[in-house]
Amino acid sequence: MATITGFIEKIKFRNEENGYTIMTVTDQSDGDEVVMVGVLSYAAEGDMIQASGHMTEHPVYGEQLQIESYELKNPEDAASMERYLGSGAIKGIGAAMAARIVRRFKADTFRIMEEEPERLSEIKGISEKMAMAIAEQVQDKKEMRQAMMFLQNYGITLNLAAKIYQEYGPKLYGIIRENPYRLADDIPGVGFKMADEIAQKSGIFTDSDYRVRAGILYVLLQASANGHTYLPKSELFRQASELLKVAPETMDKHLMDMQIDRKLVVKMPVSSDEGGCSDPLVYSAHYYYLELNAARMLHDLNIRGDIPETEIRDNLMKIQQKENIHLDELQEKAVFEAVNSGLLVITGGPGTGKTTTINTIIRYFEAEGMEILLGAPTGRAAKRMTEATGWEARTIHRMLELVPIGMAASGNGSLSSSSSTAGMRFDRNEENPLDADVIIIDEMSMVDISLMHSLLRAVNVGTRLILVGDTDQLPSVGPGNVLKDIINSGCFNVVKLTHIFRQAAQSDIIVNAHRINEGEDVDLSRRSRDFLFIRRDHPDAVISAAITLIQKKLPGYVRAEPDEIQVMTPMRKGALGVERLNQILQEHLNPPSPEKKEREAGGIIYRTGDKVMQIRNNYQLEWETRSSYGIPTDKGAGVFNGDMGIIREINEFAEILTVEFDEGKMVEYSFKQLEELELAYAITIHKSQGSEYPAVIIPMYSGPRMLMTRNLLYTAVTRARSCVCLVGRPDAFYSMASNSAEQERCSGLKARIEEIYKEVSCPE
Repeated sequence: MATITGFIEKIKFRNEENGYTIMTVTDQSDGDEVVMVGVLSYAAEGDMIQASGHMTEHPVYGEQLQIESYELKNPEDAASMERYLGSGAIKGIGAAMAARIVRRFKADTFRIMEEEPERLSEIKGISEKMAMAIAEQVQDKKEMRQAMMFLQNYGITLNLAAKIYQEYGPKLYGIIRENPYRLADDIPGVGFKMADEIAQKSGIFTDSDYRVRAGILYVLLQASANGHTYLPKSELFRQASELLKVAPETMDKHLMDMQIDRKLVVKMPVSSDEGGCSDPLVYSAHYYYLELNAARMLHDLNIRGDIPETEIRDNLMKIQQKENIHLDELQEKAVFEAVNSGLLVITGGPGTGKTTTINTIIRYFEAEGMEILLGAPTGRAAKRMTEATGWEARTIHRMLELVPIGMAASGNGSLSSSSSTAGMRFDRNEENPLDADVIIIDEMSMVDISLMHSLLRAVNVGTRLILVGDTDQLPSVGPGNVLKDIINSGCFNVVKLTHIFRQAAQSDIIVNAHRINEGEDVDLSRRSRDFLFIRRDHPDAVISAAITLIQKKLPGYVRAEPDEIQVMTPMRKGALGVERLNQILQEHLNPPSPEKKEREAGGIIYRTGDKVMQIRNNYQLEWETRSSYGIPTDKGAGVFNGDMGIIREINEFAEILTVEFDEGKMVEYSFKQLEELELAYAITIHKSQGSEYPAVIIPMYSGPRMLMTRNLLYTAVTRARSCVCLVGRPDAFYSMASNSAEQERCSGLKARIEEIYKEVSCPE
């Protein structure tokens, strides 16, 4: 057993999850540099450490001390104190200042810093203010070290321990011992299950009030991840009982307290859509008020204009003649309603003329000299809208001027007042509304209640808001059922386009998409230019056919690069799930080579040239576009769930991976952030929403009935612009096309709209 005391010169590696550290330490006894390896709850460069362990010989790195026990110590002699203070460990103290402090106070230096910090101002160059700041740092370092060691006893990682200390400071001891469930509310990255493990180690009882309330909120949070904004009380209690292992009847007493604390809102159903008449509906307060306020704002925007029909007809005739546009009756109705409605919904399937209608509406308002804004939920959808209209479209996030929290500042240096959600804020809101007369939003089926609420806050009453979307597409990834709820409320002007135009009718993609949606038969044996079924009976044969299509057949046929052709599948797991497909497709489409750098993280190999997807919203990630000379031309923040790009560079020295997303947006990921990316040679159909590809390949094989649904198939087919290739078994296709089951979403926007209109029509 060897014991070495010395200064930590450099931390060469640290795993922020488990604290495993490799570092060099200068031995105080002889000045030699020693490599130490072990798990440390907290240590920083400049700290003095006394470590005990066994010396071992590493085949590559040579002799090193395997730490078995250690203690971080305050330097005791003058030379050690001076070295520690001059190491940069204390901000504001350099080598010269450290020498003056130790020369003045000698062995009493650290006691002075902790007990009489004002005396530091006796040193030349240190003001009273600076003296107190130095003392605060010394105390904070001491407290943080103690906190990290305390939290390690509860199995909390270094990364998380640092966040907990920053949030609570010295209060964390009481919180961990009394109510660790607060962590789930306050600390990003801590969920109920982690808080529950900490609570068990703290000796908190299974039926603790804190635990039951946290469990109820956790079940509602999980429900929101599945698209729900509320749960019926009986279903909430059933799920919470399974989670908490407590009887459902013991939970009733908590609902009232949680309502008083404004954590929950409990409502009785107002219609059969909400699933019965006696079971109360339980909302987290956040989502209830999002829906309630969104309903109020929708009502306020729904103003009727009084422009004469003859005037609209004359203007419309001029536009049709000038642009050589021919509208059917429903399209004309949409233009009339757009002119005289504060709020309008235009819906319809592919080929029914939504784009032509939008273009006509744009030309009409352009001729009137109005300010028009176009938006869509994703970058790809906004790009499609721009190409289809010739008018710049932006993502809703960019339209609302997204700024990550901590970056938005007003002129006086304080945070600006703005609409916000976790990790971000929008600078456009009721105090700083969008400067537009007309706002048109496409792909509305993808818009969840949070984004809709933020958008509505930024739309002035009197501005025309036109919402366009296909209600038969998959609903939004986020909670709510916004487009369907607005339409089904029956309170707003809705124009549904149904006529498939002659040019669109020549596309088997469009014709068959409508057949699928209507539950009609599709003839898979029919020869087609753009809707192909390739029979393969085994998963590996399906994959082999997909590779041949991507590498050889489709690029020339649809005039696209191989990385523009997208494989889409219903499942993540299984023989034809996203995870297995991506591993195999990567090996064939972007094989390893000496010229391509790689980085492994979380069991995934990321390689230069790989196609990848962002899998969660990150409002803090910064991007920039660059000129051909590499000079930045634009920058911003925010990379969103479903954004796809190509890995352009992997820098091992800087530990950075660079991805190029749509519109040339370059984003740098630290290696610690790679969990936010996954390979995207194959993606789930859910992730394809709002996107369009030159060609798509859809494996057709058996799978869970709840995933193999008609509207999932419909969504996948309509993502193809020029060609869709279904590869697999015909019976899997027919089974999917006949499965009209859809997961019902518990959303209350429709009910809130109906309540508001009832109040208006029947005031007390």
